[in-house]
Amino acid sequence: MFSQIKHQFLLHFIILLWGLTGILGKLIELDAVFIVWYRVLFSFIALGVGMFFFRASFFVKSKKELSKIFLVGSFVALHWVFFYKSIQLSTASFGILCLSTTTLHVSWLEPLVIGKKLSLTEVLIGLVVVFGVFFVSGELDNQNLSALFYGLSSALFAAFFAVFNLKLTEKNTPAQISFYEMGAATLFITIILIFQGRFSFSALSLSVNDFFWLLFLSIICTSFAFLAMIFVMKKLGAFTVSLSINLEPVYTILLAIFILKENTVLGSRFYFGAVFIVAVVV
Repeated sequence: MFSQIKHQFLLHFIILLWGLTGILGKLIELDAVFIVWYRVLFSFIALGVGMFFFRASFFVKSKKELSKIFLVGSFVALHWVFFYKSIQLSTASFGILCLSTTTLHVSWLEPLVIGKKLSLTEVLIGLVVVFGVFFVSGELDNQNLSALFYGLSSALFAAFFAVFNLKLTEKNTPAQISFYEMGAATLFITIILIFQGRFSFSALSLSVNDFFWLLFLSIICTSFAFLAMIFVMKKLGAFTVSLSINLEPVYTILLAIFILKENTVLGSRFYFGAVFIVAVVV
């Protein structure tokens, strides 16, 4: 019983840190893809230093396992790029609320990937959450429609890496998974930027404020949180974790009210829908 409470407490602390990532997406003055590039690069370095310091093994059992980790790393990159794109096109509150639909995708992915029996209750909960997201969306102009697309796509990739990470923990340590996924995400985004002709010193330039925000985002909200979340997921299960992550909008919305003053741009319909989604989770 105490062990469950301990893991739940750690889970919600991680969710609070992730709630901050949406706020940082507004505070950092970079395009979404560059925010993610720095995030995964700094996280990759921090994890490597940490593993070396604590003498953790870098060795992965097979090339097949390593290729799987690299694939999931690309899912991580796409999830974060779409997430920050959604936030920058709309608000931190709206972008994070779209992530609530991750539950729906996890409910059908888990049976396919890890052989868990399909739960109609989980599917129903996921569908109700999707309805809540569309309700808060209201009437969409082109920009908000794009924000919705990026937000929902982000949720899909979040489900991919949540479920596949659970599968990867059967043969690899959380540190190994996190380290190589961050490295894969860095490589994946670098290749995209090179093909787009956007990889240059001028495009990668940083202000002092952005540099320190990115360090906090990378080391605390990513490296630590990523390792801890894989550990917690192994103890509590992917669906329990993804369902609890639906409470992330609560933390983000409250932080957005106090830090970004988003209550001045979001109407009562949004907050009613947000309460509805949280009530479904509870």
